[in-house]
Amino acid sequence: MKSLEKEFEIQFFKENGFERKRCEKCGVHYWTQNPDSKNCGDTPCQEYTFINNPPTKRRFTLNQFRETFLKYFESEGHTIIKPYPVIARWRDDVYLVGASIYNFQPYVTEGSIPPPANPLVISQPCIRFTDIDKVGQTLGRHMVIFEMGGAHAFNYESKEVYWKDETIRLHHNLLTEELGVNSEDVNYKEDFWSGGGNAGPDVEACVSGLEISTLVFMMYKYVGDKLVRTPIRTVDTGYGIERWTWLSQGSPSGFHAAYGSLLEETSRMVGVNIDDRIIAESSRVSSIIPAQSRENYLKARLKVAENLGVTMREVTETMERFQNLCMALDHTKALCFILSEGIVPSNMEVGYLARLLIRRAYRSLKILSAENIFIDLVERQIEYWSNIFPNLKAMEEEILEELKIELEKYRVTVNKGAELVRKLSREVKREGLEEIPQETLIRLYDSHGLVPEIVKEFAEAESVKVKIPENFFGMVAQRHLQTKPTEETTQESITEKISTHHKTLKLYYQDPYMKEFEAKVIDVIDGKHVILDQTLFYSAGGGQPSDNGEIIFEGGKSKVVDVRSVGDVILHTVEGDIPRVGSKIKGVIDLERRLSLMRHHTSTHILIGATRRVLGEHAWQAGAAKDVKTSRLDISHYRHITPEEVYEIERLASEVITKNIPVETFWMPRDEAERRYGYRIYQGGAVPGTVIRIVKIGDWDTEACGGTHLKSTGEVGIIKILRTERIQDGVERLTFTAGPNVLEEFRKMERQTNQLSKILKIPIENLTEAAIKLVEDLKKMEKKVEHLRENLTTIEAENLLRNARRINGLKLIASKIEDGEDEEIIMLGSKITKTEPKSVAIILLVKDKVKIYVFAGKEAIKHKVDAGKVAGELATMVGGGGGGRDYFGQGGGTEIHKVEKILDTIPRVVREQMKRK
Repeated sequence: MKSLEKEFEIQFFKENGFERKRCEKCGVHYWTQNPDSKNCGDTPCQEYTFINNPPTKRRFTLNQFRETFLKYFESEGHTIIKPYPVIARWRDDVYLVGASIYNFQPYVTEGSIPPPANPLVISQPCIRFTDIDKVGQTLGRHMVIFEMGGAHAFNYESKEVYWKDETIRLHHNLLTEELGVNSEDVNYKEDFWSGGGNAGPDVEACVSGLEISTLVFMMYKYVGDKLVRTPIRTVDTGYGIERWTWLSQGSPSGFHAAYGSLLEETSRMVGVNIDDRIIAESSRVSSIIPAQSRENYLKARLKVAENLGVTMREVTETMERFQNLCMALDHTKALCFILSEGIVPSNMEVGYLARLLIRRAYRSLKILSAENIFIDLVERQIEYWSNIFPNLKAMEEEILEELKIELEKYRVTVNKGAELVRKLSREVKREGLEEIPQETLIRLYDSHGLVPEIVKEFAEAESVKVKIPENFFGMVAQRHLQTKPTEETTQESITEKISTHHKTLKLYYQDPYMKEFEAKVIDVIDGKHVILDQTLFYSAGGGQPSDNGEIIFEGGKSKVVDVRSVGDVILHTVEGDIPRVGSKIKGVIDLERRLSLMRHHTSTHILIGATRRVLGEHAWQAGAAKDVKTSRLDISHYRHITPEEVYEIERLASEVITKNIPVETFWMPRDEAERRYGYRIYQGGAVPGTVIRIVKIGDWDTEACGGTHLKSTGEVGIIKILRTERIQDGVERLTFTAGPNVLEEFRKMERQTNQLSKILKIPIENLTEAAIKLVEDLKKMEKKVEHLRENLTTIEAENLLRNARRINGLKLIASKIEDGEDEEIIMLGSKITKTEPKSVAIILLVKDKVKIYVFAGKEAIKHKVDAGKVAGELATMVGGGGGGRDYFGQGGGTEIHKVEKILDTIPRVVREQMKRK
């Protein structure tokens, strides 16, 4: 921080009598007007002093403070901006909005596009999973979902709005003049902040032990690991709306301040008695915990019990129930926001984070014996917040349906988990380990939803230890919070070689129906990558493959096999003759192929609009791939698409085609496109650039898209969905075809139907009835075959028992079979041991390898025969292995020539087993 010391020599501090001090506890520097101040004023250096003693002149509800905050900055020349979504679909590096500045990165902060206003103010819902394990434990200092009040100013070289002095003045006046906090009670800690790719020095405002704001002076951006100054200096302030409200109320916890009457209502629903006296004292005591750990929280509870003269049990029961209530409130609220913006619970990306919240909220309620109110609580959350965030109410029906389906999945998963943990525990012991590894704990939660406490309960019953990490859920969330993957279009070596080239003019945007063009060869890289000054060849992107064709030139011609974009340059990969640099060429694309791709790409947009109207607003594109014959569209959806829904999607698509709606394509500044059309333009993911290409089909669908399209929907002709399938949890794939290809599919179906009609010798119109009868007849036949098989098995078992060898009072059957199936042998062996409990049956199935099946009756097991051990011992004789339970074992090997030796050895192996103790 020494190198940044000059950054904090701020005129406001000097003019208003602030003194720079060093905290005696944590060592950070801070500014204060209080000459007696000894610490920075933040936890854990200072205990909360505002609990039941707010330093403000009035108390605010959350809504009241939000309004006060926005109106204050509006009166100071800021324009109020509506909150952005919490899902950052406009960005390719993050999934969630974690701070208000995320809305303006990178394009506004780097100066590529203007801000929506300058200066501006916003109250932005934010979601962060970094402190998920602390939710409830810190009693309101940490929440997954919270509102950040952002007052932002963007300073250009040509225009200075305001910088450090004014930023701190605005903050200080709001705190002291509007809220009435004593100026000497406010400390400003020095620090350095980074987030979303930007960074800069900051001061953190602390009052009465609570950090309430972070005022960042954003001057840098990260290029790799290095900090580089940015041409725009951004004032990035984060006012914790919930924390300011908490400070003004002095309430026992931050959840009292944030959730108000909803907290009271929920406590009644779950039967939790909110003991404000214990909670308030816990807030004070826990605020100075030096390290947040289970051990330190237990010490804090002991201190609370001593201070209040109550038992440790009273404090523990009160706090554990209250903390679970807080978790349920926080997580269900976050869920409402995430699901309202089209995220479907799944095992991928933000869908997984939604699932994580569902499981934790459900678990919290289950601990309170109130898991049955989960849906009721979500309904109340929507009702409570929808006055400010109306989209929650608009999406209520879809949110509730998704949650009901997801909760049922989770219950089924957990019920299957007990046996899984028991099996895993035994494997851990066999490997000589005493503890289930941390990575396995995470995998069990990731794949099966088993929280560590459940794993611990079942594992310790098997004498296997489980150590639960303090930040377990933070670790799980971090796995799914990695930045969005980006596609590499070309090798790095090629990129370096073309970095100095001018951009290629894209003729396919001027007229996608053109077949031929002329161009000049700018360069040839590695003897096969041709760069032209202009081209009709579409470069692969947005799920649409590149065009094929050829380039013709004096002295030869080349086949174009691939086309890729590298920045503004288009690279044509060719096979055949290579044109010389500077020469003229004639390019010819495969127009029929291009038209089919255009048809399918336009159809994709039509289907996106249809699926949204049929399945719901949560249905977003999760992937797409266009091809010549068929294409596919992946849609986020929480259950399988039904045949009736498929029909309705096709019907709506047909209506759009029949209306022959013009397909408009045009370029727009990114910020204008977002304002006019919203964030659904990013169906195919974030689109780079300050000016983006918009494809608009009337009021049916509007997207940012770089693909080639038809002029009107009527040119599509017809769309046919060939099949639907669930490709991963929460994603449905529609495979479809369009135009003349549909006719080919119909012809294929017709040929298959005619062929089936001939085979069955039944008219086409009677095929359905005939198929139903065939299935019924087949079921009857299968029952008859099964009955015959049981009779034959009984007869064969009796024959084998009659000829069994007697060993120490048991009947031993050793048989070799060269023609049989596993199921038949298992049925036979089971029948033998069930008919004669004193029997041991060993059957060898000899084909391309040897399979060994061992069966032991109940009385044989009492004589120390273990079928699994017998199978393992015999299998080693044929170069393999085996095992199993005492009543059934199996094994095998590849050394077929040793089968007769095994048959001779079987009596000895069984006798030796019977002698063992």
